[in-house]
Amino acid sequence: MIKIDKNSDGVVFKIKVQPRSSKDEIVGVQDDALKIKVTAPPIKGAANKSCLKILAKELKVSKSQIKIIGGEFSKVKMIKLTGKIQDLIQKVKSLAQISTDK
Repeated sequence: MIKIDKNSDGVVFKIKVQPRSSKDEIVGVQDDALKIKVTAPPIKGAANKSCLKILAKELKVSKSQIKIIGGEFSKVKMIKLTGKIQDLIQKVKSLAQISTDK
């Protein structure tokens, strides 16, 4: 199950990134992180940018609401979403549930 922490202006959760995949997709939950496959290589921030783009699209939030706050050079990253906390929690939980039902 994905762990979602609340803070004063949003939520924080983990993602696990698999770069150089065959397609961009959220594939489910691994340990306590949302697993995301991206086609981009982990060079010059390309995989990070792809992750943020995928999350913004799937969570239906603007790119300015999503930020990597930890693990920029690691496969496991901490993501911060800003906005209405309860709405964000529901969106992340829904995304994690939908991706595991595929």
